[in-house]
Amino acid sequence: MRVAIVGGGASGLVCAIECAKAGLEVELFEQNKTCGKKILVSGNGKCNITNKFLHTSDFVTSNTALVDEVLKRFGFEEQKRYFASLGLLLHVKEDGRAYPYSYEAKSVLDVLLSAAKQFGVRITTEAKVTKIEKDFTLSIAQRKERFDRVVIAAGSAAASHLGGNRSGYELAEGFGHTVVAPYPSLVQLVSSSKYPKMMSGVKIEAEATLFVNGMKERTQRGDVLFTDYGLSGLAVLDISQKASLALKQYSAVDVALDLIPGWDKNALAKHLVDVAKNNPSFTIETILHTFLPAKIVKALLLFLDIDKSMTQIGMKLAKKIVFRLQRWSFAISETKGFRYAEVSGGGVHANEIDPKTFESKKQKGLYITGEVLDVVGKRGGYNFAFAWGSGFLSALGIIRSSR
Repeated sequence: MRVAIVGGGASGLVCAIECAKAGLEVELFEQNKTCGKKILVSGNGKCNITNKFLHTSDFVTSNTALVDEVLKRFGFEEQKRYFASLGLLLHVKEDGRAYPYSYEAKSVLDVLLSAAKQFGVRITTEAKVTKIEKDFTLSIAQRKERFDRVVIAAGSAAASHLGGNRSGYELAEGFGHTVVAPYPSLVQLVSSSKYPKMMSGVKIEAEATLFVNGMKERTQRGDVLFTDYGLSGLAVLDISQKASLALKQYSAVDVALDLIPGWDKNALAKHLVDVAKNNPSFTIETILHTFLPAKIVKALLLFLDIDKSMTQIGMKLAKKIVFRLQRWSFAISETKGFRYAEVSGGGVHANEIDPKTFESKKQKGLYITGEVLDVVGKRGGYNFAFAWGSGFLSALGIIRSSR
């Protein structure tokens, strides 16, 4: 049996390896010059490969059955054993994030490519599949070739600089599949406010709360980075999925930052008053600079219309300052888009996929895996976990059908 894998990312490589290991003839087509570009850049080059605390609630999808099946049959422990069988040991952090012991994404890709070569997977790079006929004849540039089974593992529109595009959706649509409109996720947020630009380059531990149409949606604590365009940092990426989806639906989106999480508002207000009283020559700018970066102090005083040279601070003014430090809201106009997104929400409707085999319900012998599906997970190894799992289960389905 001849199997074509369209896409050399996480799910495509695992599917290819397992099919070839079972003795099937496998050819993998990758549009880029090399496979696994997103693997190489993940986790800032360290590759957050999976997560110990995987749960269905960590994913957004049109059908949780796909995620349930992956986590039940190829969850964290199975993934850990799988990579160990390839010689790749994992280092698991307290928060559940798992990395290769080398802390180099290249080691993950090297192992996968070496396994693919060992089991006889034929990899053709710079080979964009432009069409798949109903009889599984693939059009690749000037070449046409027929296969018995086809796996669409072409990824999503995210990270276009790494080759992310909509080709996977389009190939699936050719077989009558519904595509839930894709949107960027794990992405930076653009604000129309002038103040983030004033604070550009400052990274601070903060609490970011997402509001959609005035309603609180999610709060995340972590680092927040102010930029020329708006907000970035891990806390912002963590709330970006809901923000991006809300923007797609033309909702009003705001992010409120608590720049002093954990502080008691009354105690801090009293501290400001006491410092000013005990140091009458200190300006308000100097006092605030004792616990806040200078750029934030300047932007805050401008926002509150307070003279930076003021030396007298009463309790009313101190409470006004503290209130804004604990809830400084920024209107969000858009995301930074697919170019900067780590992953994409939306994709091929999950209801149209058999969760046990990842075979299309529209076309027997066609399998769809990974990020091209309408499944998106949290930051922290969740999206890779689903990719490995969907690739593995699709391979089992293909192997079973071949027998």
